[in-house]
Amino acid sequence: MRKLLFITSLLAASVASSLALAAAKQDFQIVNSTGYQIDEVYVSPADADKYGDDILDDDSIPDGGTVNVHFSGEGGACKFDIKVVYEDEDEDEAEFHNVNLCSVSKVTLFWDRKAGTTRAVAD
Repeated sequence: MRKLLFITSLLAASVASSLALAAAKQDFQIVNSTGYQIDEVYVSPADADKYGDDILDDDSIPDGGTVNVHFSGEGGACKFDIKVVYEDEDEDEAEFHNVNLCSVSKVTLFWDRKAGTTRAVAD
């Protein structure tokens, strides 16, 4: 009985550790290669109905700048949507869908304003 209890405790600790590591894999860097300052960034699980709060608060990401995004460890989702709002008179925005944050550590954002196209390169 003690051996079974020990094995069960060990298994539970292993599962908890694996879940914590999976959540930590979602941390990533955003690199702004858009040519414009980014004033707002929103990140949500891909299956969410809406975005949460602006993760930059009162900060911004200048063109060529990088910001580290850290997750609090909640949930085990891997695919996320990222929305950015640019500093321009129109407050243009772009969305990047289904970015697998469990398999990438850096997302570089590009925007061709004249063509109206955006893209994200995940490394």
